[in-house]
Amino acid sequence: MTNHESNKELRANGLAQQADLAAGKTDLVAGKAEDVEFAQELADAADLEAQERARQADERAQGR
Repeated sequence: MTNHESNKELRANGLAQQADLAAGKTDLVAGKAEDVEFAQELADAADLEAQERARQADERAQGR
């Protein structure tokens, strides 16, 4: 496979993935069960704000 063929294949795969995302077909996991590492000592202000927003969203979701 030439470099040009490889780049063409990568672009085609990217477009296919974009179409899947638009159609709601993904392998991505979202929600409370998602396993994400968080190091409080490395968190900046934006991380702490995001953590608070997530906590508030969880509370709203549980209240429904």
